[in-house]
Parts: sequence; structure tokens; C-alpha cells
Amino acid sequence: MAFKTDLAERLELHGQRHLLRWWDDLDESQRARLETEIAAIDLEQIDRLIAEHVHGAAVATVPTDRVEPIEVVRLPETDGERVARRRAMELGEEALAAGEVGVVLVAGGSGTRLGFDGPKGTFPIGPVSSASLFQIHAEKIVALGGRYGKQPPLYVMTSPENHDATVRFFEEHDRFGLERPRFFQQGQMPAVDRQTGKILLAAPDHVALSPDGHGGTLLAMAAPGADAGPSCLDDMRERGVRTLFYFQVDNPMVEIADAAFLGLHRRADAEMSFKIVERRTPEEKVGVVVTIDGRPQVIEYSDLPPELAGKRRSDGQLEIWAGSIAIHVLERAFIERLVGQHRLPFHRAVKKVAHIDDSGATIKPAEPNAVKFEQFIFDALPEAERWSIVETDRAREFEPLKNATGPDSPATVHQRMSDLFGDWLEQAGAVVPRRPDGSAPFGIEISPLYALDPHELKAKLEPGLVIEKPIYLR
Repeated sequence: MAFKTDLAERLELHGQRHLLRWWDDLDESQRARLETEIAAIDLEQIDRLIAEHVHGAAVATVPTDRVEPIEVVRLPETDGERVARRRAMELGEEALAAGEVGVVLVAGGSGTRLGFDGPKGTFPIGPVSSASLFQIHAEKIVALGGRYGKQPPLYVMTSPENHDATVRFFEEHDRFGLERPRFFQQGQMPAVDRQTGKILLAAPDHVALSPDGHGGTLLAMAAPGADAGPSCLDDMRERGVRTLFYFQVDNPMVEIADAAFLGLHRRADAEMSFKIVERRTPEEKVGVVVTIDGRPQVIEYSDLPPELAGKRRSDGQLEIWAGSIAIHVLERAFIERLVGQHRLPFHRAVKKVAHIDDSGATIKPAEPNAVKFEQFIFDALPEAERWSIVETDRAREFEPLKNATGPDSPATVHQRMSDLFGDWLEQAGAVVPRRPDGSAPFGIEISPLYALDPHELKAKLEPGLVIEKPIYLR
């Protein structure tokens, strides 16, 4: 077999020599591709992960007797609380005006579950305009630059599958007015057979690779840029960015770089902060933010024991109620520390992974056959020395786009956005028709370039405007 002896010996040492099974049948370009993919795999790390998550198969249990609700900065209800929130907002505004805030957008996913061919960020979601998720997010950042005098730099994390299409989409739309957005790719990990721990091949010249989870954002930001240029973290340092606002592409309602949230984060001198919503039901599929032995932690909904998920206080409210919605603020120095120490753990995900068998035939399994290794961004929270957990209004800021129909679908997102913008118009003195349940009867949309909030909208509208049909203000 005409392959490099050192490559074969290295794979043999780690029990993965089967990856070269088809070497003799490959041409030079195919061999180069396979060799490059294998060289990128940290086989010592894979050995440890296989021992822990495949052969060890130890299932982490939640110590229910040590879990406590975490302290949360609740939505303001009193005049004093509203004054405190405004003062925090001033701190956030100072950070934005000083150019110390950057934005990290996690956008590695595709629109497969939506029945959409393309990066999820390119999905047209505006209820009237059909603006894409990317356009809505970008226009918020452009509007922030107009408001505070300095546009927060945007860092978009893509995947190897959607990177080129994402960059092309931004270029085709003149980057939506953004100044020098940076695009960086999420890392990948090999999938392994759940019984043997052998790394799977997707094709004779291609390892079965999958994204390393949203926690991989941190390492990806530290990786060299295109043509071995500066990493995103280096770029942030050069631009004077100290604080990063992190969110995921599928939620068009995010208040990007919300000044009050930034201010509360800075007032606490926090290294990491979370926005949370009150969980609706014990079964809701959101992670919960808690403390365990006094340290902050997130428990995935799938790991939350039913007796803890449904535990209620004397007033009938859920005791463990703080639901994570993947909106965070992190200090750049904190990320640099975590990256240097490789502190985030990997988790086991048992999935169906297509692969080739010993005969070279493609197998599309009917049942989960593989283990994927993923990191989660929320595992950074226990590493923080100081933190802040801030409640937000679900109706104002959380309606993710995940499914083609039913919950978290284009229909629910359109309705939630229209209801929110209808509220803004009413606060500005307009008359908005409502269904009996209070929802807007047709599409209503306000571009961030027209107004970022109800206060800004009120300054632009004449009171008494009557809304009688779908409207898009831009």
C-alpha cells in the first residue's frame, strides 16, 4: 500500500489505521484531501473522548439535592428598579460609543428543517419585507453605529458547509452596510462508531466530520484567519473591543448589543452574562441556569430530572425557572483565558451518521449508530469568576426559527414580530387593529434602519396614524 509510513504508523498507534483502507484506489487529490483531514485530527484527544464517551459511557447525573435557583436581575417593576436599569443602560451606551463592543453571530446551520436550501441566515423571515435573518441582524448593527457613532464590528461564525454561500450572500447585498464584517469557520470533530470507537469514513477519501458545537466558537475565534492572517481575537484586540455580544442566527428578535444588558454586565464586572426567560412549562426545551454548590451552571433540558424540572414554589411558580436563550455577553480577556487553558468539556451526542462500510457501500442507518463530540458555550459560565444573569421579556426578544410548521416556525415568528411592532406603533400613538386575542391581524414590520425601539419610532411618527393593512417602515 503506497501511503506514507509515518501516517500509517500514527493511525496504527491510535487504532484508526482503517482510515487508509482505500488509499490504493485514490488519486493524488483524493489522497491529499484525506491526509489533510487526518492531520487535522488530534488523535490523542480522540482517544480520551472515546475512552470517556464511548467505552466508558458514564452518564453524568444531576445532583438534585445541590441544585439551587440562581440569582437573577429581574425585569424592572418599580420606579426604583427602572431608574437602576436606566443607569445601567448609560454604562452600556458608554461602551458602545467608545467602540469597545463587538458582536458574534453564530450562523453555521442550514435551513434543512425549514425545507430551505441554503444557510439558515439567508432564510427570508421579515413578515412583510421578506428580509433575511442576516439582513435583519445586520441592519440592527448598522443602526447601532448610527446611534452611537461607532459601528460594533460583526464576527460571523460559519460552517465548512455554508461558509462560501454565507460570504457570497453578504457580498451580493453589499454587506448590508456593515463595515468590514469578519467570517470565521467553526471547527469539526470526527464521528465515531458508538460500539467500537472507530472513526467513520463518509467516503473513501473523506472522514465523517461534524461541527464541534457552539462552544467551539471560542476556539474558532482564536484560530488564524484566511491566509494565516490575524485571528478574530487578534482583530478584536487591535480594534479595542473588550466586550462581545453573542447570539445565534435563528432568533430575529434579539436586541443586539442591548445597552442595558451590556451595562448590567459591566456593573457586575462580569466575565460572562446570560439573558434568560421564565420557563413556561416543566417540559420546555431550554436549558436552565442554576447554581450547584454555589457555582453557576446550565443544565440541558434533556438532562434535567423531571422532579427538578417540575418542582414548584409555594406560589405555584417553577422553582428552577431561568431558561437560557443563547444570548450572552463575554469579556474578550475571559475568552482568551479559556482558550489558553482548553477548559470547555466535550459532550456525547448519539446520532445517525451516514458512512461507508468495509465494502465501500454507503450506509444510511435507520437508528443512531455514531457518537459525535460537541462543546457548549454555556459551559464557560462555571469558569467565570463573576457573572450576571438578566431576565428579558420573551414576547420582546425570543422567538427562534427552527421548524417548517408548528411551534418556532415562520408562521409563529411572523406573528410575534408583527405583534411586537404593533405594540411599538401603539406606543407611538398609532391605531392598530387587533384580533380578539390581541394579536395583529396582518403583517407589521419596522426596519431597524427606521427605528431600533419604540422611543425612536415615536419621534418619527405623527400621532393618530391608523394602520389598516400590512405595513413595512424602512
